[in-house]
Amino acid sequence: MKKDIHPEYHLIDVKMTDGTIVQMKSTWGKEGETLVLDIDPTVHPAWTGGSSRLMDAGGRVSKFKNKYSGLGF
Repeated sequence: MKKDIHPEYHLIDVKMTDGTIVQMKSTWGKEGETLVLDIDPTVHPAWTGGSSRLMDAGGRVSKFKNKYSGLGF
């Protein structure tokens, strides 16, 4: 590895949306700073298995499901 080209890797605090604080290593900020998240793995549907409701704008989701219901969607 080349010297002096990589960012510093240090411990920071990450504050989740529910208020819990997790300590992890990162290149973000400076040692001991706190990164506050707006969205984190405990609430985002990509990490919760999609348990959140689909927002049906103008019935498009329902129309799609009705049209392609026989195809296993």
